[in-house]
Amino acid sequence: MFRRGFLKFLIATPLGRFLSGVLAASISSLAIYFHVSHTDVKKGTARGEKIFALPYPKLRGSISVEEALANRRSVREFREEPLTLEELGQILWAAYGISEVTYGLRTAPSAGAQYPLELYAVVGERGVEAQGGFLTPGVYHYDPHAHAISLRKEGDYRRELYHAALDQIWILTAPVSLVFTAVYSRTVRVYGERGRVRYVPMDLGHAGQNVYLQATALGLGTVAVGAFYDEEVARILDLPAEETPLYIMPIGRPLTRYRLAEDELVRYFERRRRR
Repeated sequence: MFRRGFLKFLIATPLGRFLSGVLAASISSLAIYFHVSHTDVKKGTARGEKIFALPYPKLRGSISVEEALANRRSVREFREEPLTLEELGQILWAAYGISEVTYGLRTAPSAGAQYPLELYAVVGERGVEAQGGFLTPGVYHYDPHAHAISLRKEGDYRRELYHAALDQIWILTAPVSLVFTAVYSRTVRVYGERGRVRYVPMDLGHAGQNVYLQATALGLGTVAVGAFYDEEVARILDLPAEETPLYIMPIGRPLTRYRLAEDELVRYFERRRRR
């Protein structure tokens, strides 16, 4: 009874709503501070990895958000063409890059700014054009604060990733696959088990949609893949024990591109309004 009465006070009275706002703001500020001061930092140089600076992301594109939303589809058939390094960098930034420079906040929202996700790119042979040649095939880790990638493993691992993902052919044929992983402890330390089962999946959904929309804006395509053997993907990427793979998103140039015209959408709505 006391708990119910207290919750009613917080929701139904001006003083309660004010106190709730102050408490929520305080918790959010503490969470951001905790993240900034305790974030797990991966230093590529300590592992002897090759670091590749990516071209700076563009903040203006050729199509609107509305167009990207209208034409976003899951794409599973790709042309045999590479991405450019600029395109790879733009997609990585859109997925989980820095969009606020005081606290290092990201393009995707995260509960308490804990940012539990890590992002990798599995680049195939001749998969990414770079400086008159091609990026070395391999497994790369994205550093959002430097907007750079570090080569973790050299070699074309697309076939292994394809088998780990139940032989879904689009992972084999795409020039690049992004792999999202989660370090659950970053969110769990603030929110407990709710962070694991609720907030981390939300974070992943936000970031995944960013990839979809940015790919669409660049004339590329992707599909979110969740069916795979976790242990096999972790082995291929050489993930540390605290990281769990969550999503594979192959990226490439679509064999065919979807286009929605405004009059098509209007006719669709009109037909259903007359029912």
